[in-house]
Amino acid sequence: MTRIVQNFAPSRNVSSSSSLDEVAGRVEVLTREQLLNCPHWQEAFAGQRKDRRFYEIVEQTLHNEFDYRYFAIRDIWGQVIAVQPFFIHDQDLLQGSSPRIRAFCERLRKVWPRLLKMRTLMVGCVAGEGHLDHSDEKARRIHARMLARAVQDHANALGAPMIVMKEFPADYREALQCFRDRGFTRIPSFPMTRLNIDYASFDEFMSQAINGKMRSSLRRKFRDAAAGDPIELSVVTDIAPLIDEVYPLYLDVYNRSDFHFEKLTKEFFVQIGQAMPDKVRYFVWRQRGRVIAFSLCMIQGDEIYGEYLGLDYKVALDRHLYFYAFRDVVSWGMQHGCKWFCSSGLNYEPKLQFRSELYPLDLYVRHTNKVLNAALTWLLPLLEPTQHDKTLPRFPDYAKLWQ
Repeated sequence: MTRIVQNFAPSRNVSSSSSLDEVAGRVEVLTREQLLNCPHWQEAFAGQRKDRRFYEIVEQTLHNEFDYRYFAIRDIWGQVIAVQPFFIHDQDLLQGSSPRIRAFCERLRKVWPRLLKMRTLMVGCVAGEGHLDHSDEKARRIHARMLARAVQDHANALGAPMIVMKEFPADYREALQCFRDRGFTRIPSFPMTRLNIDYASFDEFMSQAINGKMRSSLRRKFRDAAAGDPIELSVVTDIAPLIDEVYPLYLDVYNRSDFHFEKLTKEFFVQIGQAMPDKVRYFVWRQRGRVIAFSLCMIQGDEIYGEYLGLDYKVALDRHLYFYAFRDVVSWGMQHGCKWFCSSGLNYEPKLQFRSELYPLDLYVRHTNKVLNAALTWLLPLLEPTQHDKTLPRFPDYAKLWQ
């Protein structure tokens, strides 16, 4: 691999009021093995639920075809002050487009197999949203500017004509404005959702937070679930003894989805609980001793995140297991001091009925060729995925996706 180091030396034209760190330092590419001796890496993303341990597990267990690398951002003295994970793979630009567009382009691909497929450098996380490696807003802006100036040269050296900042929360829009200034187009990805669960109990939540129609519907669903054999819940941090039972349930949910993102492995589910027991909880529901549902959740501060769900569809629809699982996870969160329930994208209808708010995630995209980038800027709004979801525009805060 060609090794590129971007140096940003102090300019003679910098005003005395400018911080030296804003114009000095360098960005280089490292492997995870090279990061092992880096003191900063041990603290990277410490303020996020998905800290550096999560990135290590993803690299070890997911997508062997991906080329995982890390941008090391160094200060003027050569110390690593931030690490930004990225990966390289062949990206299908049609992944989030409508079925009609995909069907049309699939016919064209019989003649042009790589139509709208590009080797892409993706900055962020393979499994979930991306974050900048610093909690201080000023530092975020400085590091983002350094990365924005360096990333195109690195992409060229790595043979990746397309660059994507993958699913960064809207909170980073000000810090990432420097990417738009350098020709990146920002489009929305499928948003996460957040729900206020700062209530004494689930019954109090139902009586105060949702409307009467939804409240009656939930009670009817819970009665249906209770009419059959009892359903028992257990909460564990190590899923290894049950992995052969729960993994097929995850695959059932994954395969039923219209949009496929990262496909997790058994090794991922096992390792994340063993490596991050402080943040990971597995909720497992059994009926007559058989596992019928499970959910992988993560905890950060006063937030509980519903990351991945597995359901036995022989039982799930009749017993309304999605809503049953939601109630149990939220109730557990309330009992353990959580005030927010956060959920990954898709399946927005019940989240709308629960009065969740949207948590926008942004994609920043550009081609390294200026001419092709101009065409891509025009094309991307036609390909972005959220426009095909009929439920999203019904959220009161839908405009946040584009603001």
